[in-house]
Amino acid sequence: MRLRTALVFSVILLMAAPAARAADPDSAPAIQAMIGWIHQIDAGQYGESWDASSTLFRGTISRQKWIEALDGTRKPLGPMTSRHIESADYRRSLPGAPDGEYFVIRFGATFERKESAVETVTAMKDKGAWKAAGYFIQ
Repeated sequence: MRLRTALVFSVILLMAAPAARAADPDSAPAIQAMIGWIHQIDAGQYGESWDASSTLFRGTISRQKWIEALDGTRKPLGPMTSRHIESADYRRSLPGAPDGEYFVIRFGATFERKESAVETVTAMKDKGAWKAAGYFIQ
């Protein structure tokens, strides 16, 4: 069931990518990279998501603290049942971060035990690739 949900989610997001591309031609690669990254979190691969994150992210939180944080915030919500892109805003500057290239991506999400949530993922260009620089769920 989880694999089917993930596949349906991937197809929906791939269909949404052209719409995001039309609004901002540079957002699709960042969105696709963050979808892959957030799928690791959905699969409970918390340590692997830390490994795949940006240098900036890894410098602000240890791997063990990241795993503990997600165990406390994501695990209680249960499996993700749906997710959609709400926005992807390009920024060259963010508070507390060096100037660079960023996308702040907001996903509306539903989980087994949380009907409505908003996940905010910050993607940054790190060594030529889009990598996660932040994750917040409310």
